[in-house]
Amino acid sequence: MSETHEPTWLTQAAYDRLAAELEYLLTVARSDIAKKIQEAREEGDLKENGGYHAAKEEQGKIEARAARLENILANSVVGEARESHGVVEQGTIVRLNMNGSELEFLLGSAEIAEGTAIDVYSPDSPIGTAIIGAKVGDTVSFFAPNGKERSIEILEVKNFEG
Repeated sequence: MSETHEPTWLTQAAYDRLAAELEYLLTVARSDIAKKIQEAREEGDLKENGGYHAAKEEQGKIEARAARLENILANSVVGEARESHGVVEQGTIVRLNMNGSELEFLLGSAEIAEGTAIDVYSPDSPIGTAIIGAKVGDTVSFFAPNGKERSIEILEVKNFEG
């Protein structure tokens, strides 16, 4: 069974920030870590060389982040925040009531909210898939990862200006 994923919605500012980070990783960070690895290799025995192993681990993190950014940027839609029309969709801030508690979060990719204090939920998460397409006033339910059914009432849907 194949999953269909909506493209990631990004503001122009978020896209530019992620593209700049990717450029830095591919040019400066890759070059710096390659130098560290080469210097550690020149120290000799790699089995007991902590600097070498730390540099290789850092290289893996850089490559993983670069691959994630490339994927996000290749599969993103860039634009201004859509005018909210009361329907939950990617790139909107949702306020809801779940089991008597109010939650407010951005539905989208964590990268679009970087540098802000708002919580972010993925559209592919159990709660995200349950509320996509729901309207203000709708009540939907989903099964949490622990197997318990949760009921959600959509209270408000508004634009994320990020």
